[in-house]
Amino acid sequence: MITVDYPPGSSDPIHRHNAHAFVYVLEGSIVMGVNGSKPVTLLPGQTFYEGPNDIHTVGRNASKTKPAKFLVFLILKIKTLLL
Repeated sequence: MITVDYPPGSSDPIHRHNAHAFVYVLEGSIVMGVNGSKPVTLLPGQTFYEGPNDIHTVGRNASKTKPAKFLVFLILKIKTLLL
């Protein structure tokens, strides 16, 4: 699990997590979108899911004046090596 703080007006570059990502908004409002789908605006208490094959195309603070904070819970499949 990680917490992410978005300063006012900040955004993430396009990226991929290669994991199941569950987002829970703690403060402020954020805009999220994957695979070119219509972005959604989330408020405190709302959630967003991103699959391991999704490309995270939109991730930003919805406000240019207030910070936002969210919690991300990642579930990642780790391959083990047999020696």
